[in-house]
Amino acid sequence: MLLTFAQAKQKILQAASIAKPLNSETIPLIEANARIAAEPIISPINMPRFDNSAMDGYAVRMADIEKSSILPLSATILAGDNICNLNWPSGTCVRIMTGAPVPADADAVVMQEQTETTNTGIRFLEQVKIGNNIRRIGEDVKKGTEVFAKGTCLTAPTLATLATLGFDTVKVFKQLKVAVFSTGNELTPLGDPLIGNGAIYDSNSFTLKLLLTRLNCKIIDLGIIPDDPVKIKQALMTGSTQADLVITSGGVSVGDADFTKTALAELGHINFWKIAMKPGKPFAFGQIDKALFCGLPGNPVSTLVTFYQLVQPLILALSGYPLTELQPLSFKVKTTKALKKSVGRLDFQRGTLQTNSNGELEVTTTGQQGSHITQSFNHANCFIVLEQEQGNVNAGELVSVEPFNALLK
Repeated sequence: MLLTFAQAKQKILQAASIAKPLNSETIPLIEANARIAAEPIISPINMPRFDNSAMDGYAVRMADIEKSSILPLSATILAGDNICNLNWPSGTCVRIMTGAPVPADADAVVMQEQTETTNTGIRFLEQVKIGNNIRRIGEDVKKGTEVFAKGTCLTAPTLATLATLGFDTVKVFKQLKVAVFSTGNELTPLGDPLIGNGAIYDSNSFTLKLLLTRLNCKIIDLGIIPDDPVKIKQALMTGSTQADLVITSGGVSVGDADFTKTALAELGHINFWKIAMKPGKPFAFGQIDKALFCGLPGNPVSTLVTFYQLVQPLILALSGYPLTELQPLSFKVKTTKALKKSVGRLDFQRGTLQTNSNGELEVTTTGQQGSHITQSFNHANCFIVLEQEQGNVNAGELVSVEPFNALLK
C-alpha cells in the first residue's frame, strides 16, 4: 500500500530531526542573506539609543506651553549634536531636527507644520500632548533582549535590523552540502547537440541546481550518469561520502533501466518508495551511511513538484530551520473551471490565484496537468491541492490552494 503524502513528509522530517546538526561559522553580515542563524541574536544596545525626535519641529516643556502659546526660540539641535551642555532657558522652545537627541526635560516635539513664526517667537497652533513625536530609548529594541531566535532565516529586513544594532558579522549554520546527478542514456548536457531520435536535454539537473542555489546549498554536481548499475552505484557512493544529502532524478520507477532504487538498497537502506501523490508517485527516500537520499522521478514537472513539496522542507530542516515553521500557507477558494481528478492520490495541480471583479479570490487551472507539461508552471502562482479520495471538481466548488513561496517566485 502506498504511503500517503502526509506520511511521507512526516518520515522525511523525522529523519531530518535526528540527523547530525550542521556546524556553524561566523560570516560578514553582507554575506548572510538567506542563511540560518545558528544561535539566538541578542541586542548589544538599545534602539533607539537615546530619546530622539520623530519630526522636524520644536521641543517644548508642558509648563511653558501652558503659560503661553508663543515661545521664543533659544537653540537648535541637529541630528548628531551633543546636548550635554545645551542652554535651554525656561519659557523658550528649541528648534529640533528629525533624529536629533531630545533634551531630558522636553515633554513633546511639535511638528513645524503645527506652528508659525512670529516677531516674538514660535506660535503653537494646536494642543500639545505629552510624548508627541518623541522616539523613546529602547522603544524598538531593548539592550539584552533576543532580536531573532536561533533558526531564523536572515533576510534583507532582518539583516538591516542587525546593521542598525551595529553587527558586522553573524553566526550561521554552514551550508548544506548536496550532491546531485541525473540518470539516463537519453540525457544530453545543455548546449550540446541532440544526437538520435531519443535524445533529450538534461533540464532536471539545471532545475535542481537552480533551486538548491536559491536555498543556499553547496552543490556537488556529479553530472549525468548513464543507465549502468555499476556507475550509478559509484555515483551514490561518491555523493554519500562528500555530501549531507544526495538527490537524483530518474531511475526510481519500475522500468528495466531504473537502477537507482536497487543501488540504494545495496549501499544503504530505503525508508520508503512510492507515494500516493500526483505528480511524483515514484519518489524514493533513504539513507547511505550518514547522507540522506532523495530519488526524484524523471519527468520535469514531477521533479519540480516533489522537490518543492518534499525536498525543500527537508533541506530547510537540515539547514537549521525550525520544523514548526515548515507548514505551507493553505486556504480555500472557488475554482473557476471544472478540474479532472482520479480518486487514490493527493493531486498537486498548478493554478493561478487571482482576484475577480467582486474583489474575491478565485483560482483557475493553468491547463493540461501532465507530468511532462512544463508549461503548466509558467502561468501558475499556486498549487491546487485536491485530496486523495476526492474525485472530479465542478466549477464554483471550494478547493484548497497553496500559494507558491519564494522558491518558485
